[in-house]
Amino acid sequence: MAIKYHRILLKLSGEALAGERGFGLDVETVQKICEGIKLAHSKGAQIAIVVGGGNFWRGRSSGEMERTRADQIGMLATTMNALAVADALEHLDVPVRVQTALTMQQVAEPYIRNRAIRHLEKGRVVIFACGTGNPFFSTDTASALRAAEINAEVIFKATMVDGVYDKDPKKHADAQKYDTLSFTKVLSDQLAVMDSTAATMCRDNHLPILVFDILHPENIAKAVCGETIGTLVEE
Repeated sequence: MAIKYHRILLKLSGEALAGERGFGLDVETVQKICEGIKLAHSKGAQIAIVVGGGNFWRGRSSGEMERTRADQIGMLATTMNALAVADALEHLDVPVRVQTALTMQQVAEPYIRNRAIRHLEKGRVVIFACGTGNPFFSTDTASALRAAEINAEVIFKATMVDGVYDKDPKKHADAQKYDTLSFTKVLSDQLAVMDSTAATMCRDNHLPILVFDILHPENIAKAVCGETIGTLVEE
């Protein structure tokens, strides 16, 4: 089957990597997600990944800590997740590189746009860690920024629900799922897709977002092939 998207950016939340444990890394869950990434990669897609760090640290829950320092700790949490995902992919014989927005030469490459694109062209998965490298910006915003920089065709946001709803489906039995959405509606209705900075950046750069369920990692390959899953957000 011919693929629809040739270069994607996959946003993986830290919570997705924690599995049912809810905290830290669940090795089995990480393995399953990476098997899904490998399947999509085997179809010919160039895959970049931005990882969150919420399974280790959430800056907004850091109490009295100064915001800049709290966000820097969060950046380090994303690096731990990036290394774990890279290791799991390597065990599946998928070539991978980790690039960090904060310099840590002994651990990973620094983020360099042209080098990242070259890795993708050579068939390597590239994992971006440390968000944008700046405090006050979420990893959602980092996803939008990196996707625009590497000329990705789409952002895949892999979440714990199967799309975007008009209200929280875990709390409201009558929640309605959207098949398609505009960024204007996402912003005006404050729908839980991405934060407003990320959504605005995607809208302004004509970057669609496909939101789907990572509990079934084969969805990554299905999405690459253009199968109808989740919720597509585009202007």
